Amino acid sequence: MTKADLKSMDLQELQLFLGDLGEPKFRGKQVFQWIHEKQVASFDEMTNLSKSLREKLQHSATLGGVEMVRRLVSEIDGTRKYLFALENDSVIESVLMKYEYGNTVCISTQAGCRMGCRFCASTLDGVERNLTAGEMLSQVYEIQKDCGERISGVVLMGSGEPLDNYENVVSFIRLINHPEGQNIGQRHITLSTCGLTEKMYRLEEEHFQITLAVSLHAPNDEIRKEIMPVAKANPMDLLLDACFDYTEKTKRRITFEYAMMRGVNDSDDCARELALKLRNMLCHVNLIPVNDVKERDFMKSSGDRVKRFAAILQENGVETTIRRRLGSDIDAACGQLRRSHLKDKRE
Repeated sequence: MTKADLKSMDLQELQLFLGDLGEPKFRGKQVFQWIHEKQVASFDEMTNLSKSLREKLQHSATLGGVEMVRRLVSEIDGTRKYLFALENDSVIESVLMKYEYGNTVCISTQAGCRMGCRFCASTLDGVERNLTAGEMLSQVYEIQKDCGERISGVVLMGSGEPLDNYENVVSFIRLINHPEGQNIGQRHITLSTCGLTEKMYRLEEEHFQITLAVSLHAPNDEIRKEIMPVAKANPMDLLLDACFDYTEKTKRRITFEYAMMRGVNDSDDCARELALKLRNMLCHVNLIPVNDVKERDFMKSSGDRVKRFAAILQENGVETTIRRRLGSDIDAACGQLRRSHLKDKRE
């Protein structure tokens, strides 16, 4: 018998599930709070439930989640990188980033990724499976327990393409934002996509107030198709139309992620072309020196080149930031720890 995944259920679903067990409606709220506010690991910890109900839940349901396999802590800035195991022995990565304004976690939405971006370690082995909403939540909860501090922000930018796991990701956002749970404000949640335009139009109809980050990484289709296969089905003109529509519908500024690769997309001409396409949109550009990945040939742009690129964008009216690299001594970039773990298992 397949057990019900309670951690992935919303409050109404939990109430219906408890009702099917012959329990009153308020039991659903109690269980919801135990899972998402108090973050218990077992039904035995739900002490305001009768022993008989706890036994019924043990028999018919699971709290699911992830299990920590490894943790690395940066001696430079306190960034923590986690390797978590799923129930089917797949592994995923998460990162805790400490800022002056609070703690943010970067979580995975899939085990692996099938988008095929040429510069990314996460996609080297393809995708194994989607994560449930409960498994996404568990990354946040386990990191919060480990660091002993409240998590105030979430970034869906780890392994996987969030919009390729649309339903589970939307459920996660609603659950992490729920006032009876962690109540993390939607404006403190960022969803990163490589640009699945049809799903972006669908997302804007959710009326979320999250931040949408679009991995652009090129000023035109010619370069983008070379480094991002997804661009073949989502050409830049259609992608930018979807981005503009998203800002109009949500009134939320879009972030464009731009990985700076030496000799590929970092020239002055690239900067001017990008500025021309973005200057009339509610957006800002986040420049990221590309991560060094052993299996990839791309090299990050020099610091001076990144600064020059940023200056050209700013001179043309495009708000631009340069991402500060965290956890550089622990390979905190997405996919590297998981890739190393999988390689060790194969050997």
